[in-house]
Amino acid sequence: MVHGLPVMRFSGTHTALITPFRDGSIDVPAFEALIERQIAAGIDGIVPVGTTGESPTLDTKEHLETIRLAVKFAAGRCEVIAGTGANATSEAIELTKEAEKIGATGSLQVCPYYNKPSQEGIYQHFKTIARETSLPIMLYSVPGRSVVEISPETTARLAADCPNVIAIKEAGGSVDRINQLVQAVPENFAILCGDDPLTLPFISCGATGLVSVASNLIPDVMARLVRACLNGSFDEALELQKKFYPLMRGLMTLDVNPVPIKSAVALQGHCSPELRLPLAPLTSDASAKLRALLDSYNLLP
Repeated sequence: MVHGLPVMRFSGTHTALITPFRDGSIDVPAFEALIERQIAAGIDGIVPVGTTGESPTLDTKEHLETIRLAVKFAAGRCEVIAGTGANATSEAIELTKEAEKIGATGSLQVCPYYNKPSQEGIYQHFKTIARETSLPIMLYSVPGRSVVEISPETTARLAADCPNVIAIKEAGGSVDRINQLVQAVPENFAILCGDDPLTLPFISCGATGLVSVASNLIPDVMARLVRACLNGSFDEALELQKKFYPLMRGLMTLDVNPVPIKSAVALQGHCSPELRLPLAPLTSDASAKLRALLDSYNLLP
């Protein structure tokens, strides 16, 4: 497939959306309301069916339906970066082609998980996907889940060889990875933080934005934090960071993502806390800690 250079440059705040369920199915009204809250708060984009959206437990039909709903509800008011990655290259291509037909504005491609490919395998995987779509692609390096990372060198190769690979979501927890990536990739290649508590240091080292979990709950705060960082207003950013760090940290440590964030949004009354196995609800102890944390920020109804 022949590509033109994508005009999109991923920057700002993108929300890694939860997928609300009710009685085993996607809760469409809750999903629409969630997206409306994001847009009203000034979020730049939404990311449906990523890790936070429980993509591993959605079948293909549900996966594509969630993307379709996100495109419909966003209605052109923000970017829709569809999670269409997979550990099988053929499956990632199929999902990405369908997302492009549906109207997504970009694709989030997670590093292949479980099968532990070499860096050459990772390179060939993403290069093959990129050839089959015109969508701008954001790579997603998350070694805590996929075991292997997308190295800075592999990222640079992909940026050089694939015109539509234009960004990476970095979720390895290392600020120095940002320094390494900045040295390796072209100046117009976007690096986005994938860990809410690291937003300020990542952007200070050259990241251009954030893919946020916490913004499901506090989209206005996360959008303000990112804008302050990108504007160079680091005093304001540090104030927000210090104030909301305990909340951002708690949403990461009380249980595996997305259990705490979905539970938090449910405690606000916006959705059911329903998860899909093998994810399990918060323990009573963790639930009490989450409720106390939300209450300390006046986030409970």
